[in-house]
Amino acid sequence: QVQLVESGGGLVQTGGSLTLSCAASGSTFSRNPMAWYRQAPGKQREFVARIGSGGIINYADSVRGRFTISRDNAKNTVYLQMNSLKPEDTAVYYCNTQEVSAGWKHWWGQGTQVTVSS
Repeated sequence: QVQLVESGGGLVQTGGSLTLSCAASGSTFSRNPMAWYRQAPGKQREFVARIGSGGIINYADSVRGRFTISRDNAKNTVYLQMNSLKPEDTAVYYCNTQEVSAGWKHWWGQGTQVTVSS
């Protein structure tokens, strides 16, 4: 059983910054890719960023250049540094992993709310 616990959400003004953290347990963290998704009210969940076990990183076009994903395998934690935040970044942010040893099974955290005021 993989557990993902997000933290770091909150209320910030336009142009501000936040850093989200996701602590993982229950699997070999370093072997699994980690990702962030978000879901705004009335919209589908969408991809934000992903970091593979080897460090390859992908970003959604909407956040590239403003957000930075990173991982600390010693702490079993993935981070999302968010800069130059916009009101359209307002959403619940979810941590995601795919458990390599379980056939790439997806696991999700409970989500953390990010609200950007205009």
